[in-house]
Amino acid sequence: MEKMRRFESIYDYNVFNNNETKHPLVTVVDLSKADPRNLSKMYFGFYIVFLKDVKCGDLVYGRDTYDYQEGTLVFLAPGQVAGSNDNDDIYQPKGHALAFHADLIHGTSLGRRIQEYTFFGYQSNEALHLSERERSLVLDCFSKIDYELERGVDKHSKRLIVANIELFLDYSVRFYDRQFMTRDNVHQGLLERFENLLNEYFDSDKPEIVGLPSVTWCAEQLNLSSNYFGDLVKKETGKTAQEYIQSKLIDVAKEKIFDGNKTINQIAGELGFKYPQHFARVFKKRVGHTPNEYRSMN
Repeated sequence: MEKMRRFESIYDYNVFNNNETKHPLVTVVDLSKADPRNLSKMYFGFYIVFLKDVKCGDLVYGRDTYDYQEGTLVFLAPGQVAGSNDNDDIYQPKGHALAFHADLIHGTSLGRRIQEYTFFGYQSNEALHLSERERSLVLDCFSKIDYELERGVDKHSKRLIVANIELFLDYSVRFYDRQFMTRDNVHQGLLERFENLLNEYFDSDKPEIVGLPSVTWCAEQLNLSSNYFGDLVKKETGKTAQEYIQSKLIDVAKEKIFDGNKTINQIAGELGFKYPQHFARVFKKRVGHTPNEYRSMN
């Protein structure tokens, strides 16, 4: 039977890894202090970032399995489940983990910005692969946070701890930008595959049956999480994935409007719109004219 370890608090996670709890809402965990353990899945009730220095089996995240490499960062948001397939293999954890509770960042700049860090929604096969220099910067940020925890709580602690977490996350945004640019072998042809996927979709009867294609559906077809997929499309095109889908939709709509044998209502249905008025609003917003006006003009 598959085991699930649940960690609702920072204290719970520190105890599991034989680390002292210096603050109830944040910790930098030295994983090498943990006892050897077998692989299992884990639930986290807080934000956690792993910098693992040892390969410890195939990491399972959602429906995907990822051959976990050394020197990668994996980001998890509260309520997410990650871990490894349960078996009898015993391993010694190494590396570090930064864990912080949402209560720590309420009312702070980081609290207001936390949704900007979309990598907390990435799959583990989209983990951040670090260079040695990047890894040193990450460890320096962790060290500064731990330094503040060692000093004990005073009136400056929260501001400095949260500022250093925010600095680390901002560095991670930069590192992901670098990864998007350098991992061409992984992402090569993504836009072409995305374009082909949309062409096949609109050439089929799926729009009438299922409706308009969503970003999540497209990402799943391309074996990516919606967050990672959206960020890749944005980096490549300057458009959000939703904007890209709408652009394709308008291109297809324009072609169909040229067919005078079809009514605008028929075209709206073929494109996946439940209500023709919705199609007319979307079209006018993107083109500047209603479908009927565009047909008359052309």
